[in-house]
Amino acid sequence: MAGWLKNCSTALGVIAGTVLLAPAAAHADSLIENVNGMTLDSDGKIIRFAAMVVDDEGKVKQLLDRKDKRPRDVDFQFDGKGQTLIPGFFDAHGHVMGMGFGALTLDLSDTRSLEEALAKIARYAADNPNRQWIIGNGWNQEVWGLGRFPTAAELDATVSDRPVFLSRVDGHAAWVNGAAMKAAGISASSKSPSGGTIEKAGGNPTGIFVDTAMDLFGNAIPAPRPVENDLALGKAQDILLANGVTSIADMGTTMQDWQSFRRAGDAGQLKIRIVSYAAGIDNMIAIGGPGPSPWLYDDHLKLAGVKLYMDGALGSRGALLKAPYADRPKESGLAMLTSAQLKNKMSRAAMDGFQIAVHAIGDKGNDEVLSAIEEMQATYKGDRRWRIEHAQIVDPSDISRFAASGTIASMQPVHQTSDRLMAEARLGPDRLHGAYAWQSLLASGARLAFGTDVPVESSDPFAGLGAAMTREDATGQPFGGWMPEERLSREQAWQAYTNGAAYAAFAEDRLGSLEVGKRADFLIIDQDILLATPAQVRNMRVLQTWIAGKPAFVRK
Repeated sequence: MAGWLKNCSTALGVIAGTVLLAPAAAHADSLIENVNGMTLDSDGKIIRFAAMVVDDEGKVKQLLDRKDKRPRDVDFQFDGKGQTLIPGFFDAHGHVMGMGFGALTLDLSDTRSLEEALAKIARYAADNPNRQWIIGNGWNQEVWGLGRFPTAAELDATVSDRPVFLSRVDGHAAWVNGAAMKAAGISASSKSPSGGTIEKAGGNPTGIFVDTAMDLFGNAIPAPRPVENDLALGKAQDILLANGVTSIADMGTTMQDWQSFRRAGDAGQLKIRIVSYAAGIDNMIAIGGPGPSPWLYDDHLKLAGVKLYMDGALGSRGALLKAPYADRPKESGLAMLTSAQLKNKMSRAAMDGFQIAVHAIGDKGNDEVLSAIEEMQATYKGDRRWRIEHAQIVDPSDISRFAASGTIASMQPVHQTSDRLMAEARLGPDRLHGAYAWQSLLASGARLAFGTDVPVESSDPFAGLGAAMTREDATGQPFGGWMPEERLSREQAWQAYTNGAAYAAFAEDRLGSLEVGKRADFLIIDQDILLATPAQVRNMRVLQTWIAGKPAFVRK
């Protein structure tokens, strides 16, 4: 992506709406007063308070009721004017740099038809004549009602003078034009790589590359420069803070990403807290070396483990299923790794104490990962907190295996509302039990950790809370919820987005709730989260975001 951005001197500058504070001198306690404060403890019990004392390390020192005496020796006092204060959200699964670059490149997530997408691509190309490649993301043929994938020919009719590479909304397929294929040396004789598919018609590539086939363009697309990475990180942080996300598990951190995080930390510009899961074993070794990193920059950064892929996504039919797809009976998905490869990679990570998070969406994919975990447990004992990322389609007979193996289900509620119609088409009505089965997993004793998978979905956690509580989309469809028996209570959903996500990242001792000794990361929001209707929860606004007892975002 080199060359696509000018005036990068603002990479670590002030972006509207965000408060960048100069390093402050050591001070005594701060008092956050006159608030409608609430948090959940590790058991999901609601704790209410009217004031909070924050020590000079940015940790919660006291939670006070209205009748409790206030400390006199404070250096700073904030009057919340009775507004609601809650802990910052912990997004259990996101892609920080992908989010930042997505916000700075062509975004097709708001397009509702192929024609609308092509028109937007044409405008973007015209407005950016100096960019070597047109890079974008967010397209979704299901939303377009296209009934098929888009083609290179359709892109060529719009942009033919330079390569175009557009990632699908789930990041598991790419739509490219002829110039991109030429640049990558792809022709009719090109073979699909293991774990991926080059879609072809009449023996020729159609312009759609699924899962590992996307990697064929890796050497052709110019890599972003460090200054561009830093700008993307700054943009991502601004969006996260505005949405009330104070911590995030970055799923798929590369060495370049880590270097950007470290540069921001060294410069005092790492505002959010990032728990990194390296993008595969090579990055894990390059970043972590002999093991996970310690917490850095006052609990702002840590390499915890590694992210692996078992299968692809449901939308691109890469999710690995036990039976063929209902809408394409000759296909059952893509295994990114064989059983032996998966266990070898997991063993390599586990022997050095790295936590393991494995992407699995289809029921066969989840079965494979659960089987690997069950086998690993005999050798790698102790509190491992194995994670399955997404766990979207699980055979009902496999649900109990999560709790039995101590496997955390790291899920994204908004995927259910976004994918509902597509899931029905892919699986058929008889195979939906165990799809996005939040309540069944929780009732079985499994732990839930909620996130957004940003930039696949918006990083707004309130939309996820609303979806988890109702299983209805933003328009209230379907009325009463899709498979409503899997709805969660308000407290259950909130817990998964805070303490549950912190526990999943071995961070519950310092993050996830507002309790004595934990970091004072909190939000001022415009409504009472416990009294608001689900529709109101969806539309809540973050007025202020504080990190370690200091304001990091104030809405203007």
